[in-house]
Amino acid sequence: MAAAASGHPALVIDIGGTKLAAGVAEPAGRMITWASIPTPDSLDAEQLWRTLEALLRKVLGEAGRDEAGLDESGDGLAGVGCGCGGPMEWPAGRVSPLNIAAWRDFPLRDRLAGRFPEIPVRVHNDAICLAVGEHWRGAGRGTGNMLGVVVSTGVGGGLVLGGRLIDGASGNAGHVGHVVVDPEDGPPCACGGRGCLEAIARGPALAAWAREQGWRPGQAGATAADLAADAAGGHPVALAAMRRAGRALGIALASATHLCDLEVVSVGGGLSQAGALLFDPAEEFLRAHAKFRFARKVRVVPAALGQSAGLVGAAALIFAADRYWTGG
Repeated sequence: MAAAASGHPALVIDIGGTKLAAGVAEPAGRMITWASIPTPDSLDAEQLWRTLEALLRKVLGEAGRDEAGLDESGDGLAGVGCGCGGPMEWPAGRVSPLNIAAWRDFPLRDRLAGRFPEIPVRVHNDAICLAVGEHWRGAGRGTGNMLGVVVSTGVGGGLVLGGRLIDGASGNAGHVGHVVVDPEDGPPCACGGRGCLEAIARGPALAAWAREQGWRPGQAGATAADLAADAAGGHPVALAAMRRAGRALGIALASATHLCDLEVVSVGGGLSQAGALLFDPAEEFLRAHAKFRFARKVRVVPAALGQSAGLVGAAALIFAADRYWTGG
């Protein structure tokens, strides 16, 4: 496993169905600069790649580096860390994000390695990067066993046990979004199953369910952020939708906690910004289903790193690879 160049920063990337983010990070994980743009939904694979490249040039320039990542003295980057929505072939980094239709079997790691040769390039699931960031520098710091969860355009997770990231057989361990919480009456999921946490709690699905119940009829463009705002204002359907998402999340976390004996669950992503509207029902249903004494000790908290958690986790793939990267 190649070591990160001492003292050099890393280029870090976070690719999700809602946004593309990139930054330049110091070895301790602090962002020198970062920027994000909404994920385009009408581009083909190459157009999306070029959009990402433009974002990378922007943040490298803001950090005083050229397109190759070199600074004025010719010093390069320690590596490139990237989180991307899944599923993917790991560690090869061929990605097919459920919520980014343009990329199917897209060779993301190879493209990045071609763009930045001779330095480590490490691609993992975006939710795993959130979990890694939260364990390294956020809400899970100092604990040995935590689950990081992203609730946004999709729902994913990453698992740290014994202080180390657990990859599983294919790099997909911790994928809590496809824990089944309602197998009989739950909606179909893009994975092909039914009643998955993601099928219920991901932002677009939640907004669609609320519209079916009479929330903002005819407003197809209304988002989960609009839904959360209306729930905060007391709209009964919006409140019911947030409770529906929280219930599904709490049931899934009870199962995960019983299975993995967790200390902390850190929840990030766009829908987590709804705060108590999501966390209160999640806590209620977690406690209703987590009955063993050991499971009742788990704490569910908002991601301490906020919207930068995925970028910090991508940095950890480079700077703390002994704990968080086993992909060669």
